[in-house]
Amino acid sequence: MATQPTFTKLQRLNLSAALLHLAQGLFIIALANGFSLPVVARYMAGPPGSTAPRQFHTLFNLSIAGAVAAFFFCSAIAHFLVAFPLRTKYEGHLNEHRDPYRWIEYSVSSSIMVLIIALITGIDDIAALIALVGVNASMIGFGWIQERYEAPGQSLMPFWLGCGAGIVPWLAIGVYLIAPGANQHAPGFVYGIFVSLFIFFNCFALVQYLQYAKVGKFKDYLVGERTYLVLSLVAKSLLAWQVFAGTLAPAN
Repeated sequence: MATQPTFTKLQRLNLSAALLHLAQGLFIIALANGFSLPVVARYMAGPPGSTAPRQFHTLFNLSIAGAVAAFFFCSAIAHFLVAFPLRTKYEGHLNEHRDPYRWIEYSVSSSIMVLIIALITGIDDIAALIALVGVNASMIGFGWIQERYEAPGQSLMPFWLGCGAGIVPWLAIGVYLIAPGANQHAPGFVYGIFVSLFIFFNCFALVQYLQYAKVGKFKDYLVGERTYLVLSLVAKSLLAWQVFAGTLAPAN
């Protein structure tokens, strides 16, 4: 069981993360232009297999600055809650090698991140976007199940199922970037986002594996908790400012 000084340091880390996420979200809103991307539907114009052109309809335009700010604010709220009003419950869960609040926050914030990456890659169909967000949230759910029902050193089955779900969005996005026919039409920053965020998303999976395989310093569950906090801040910041530089920076 962790000592109170250890939890006090963790509270400070959560508060720092909350403030950094909040500040970046506010900066994005204040500095960004009005760039948005359409979310569309393509309706059938005849029986299945018909060669008639599909009916193209823009459902809405999604503000990219708003979406980026949303995942920052989501994280800021979550870190603030576990630092203050939910602190006692949070620390109790940590003593049981669990953090359900983390998985709830990730299910929202990382799904928004995947949505943004898909949109800037050119995936704009509403059905495809719903599917990508849903399978990403499912991946997070498997991580939660791993913590809820398995103890470190026990089965990793939920973890491996989550890895299987988690690769799906990256395969779909990769088709639009590197499959035959893509011809590298996307600008360079999109490839940078794809590679960097793919690496960071897999770092989260690596942390859980190390925790549950009881490898080295990760035998201490709180080492993993602190690592998750840092990874979350860095991954969100990296995506936000790459997107900002590529699409949201005001024109000179």
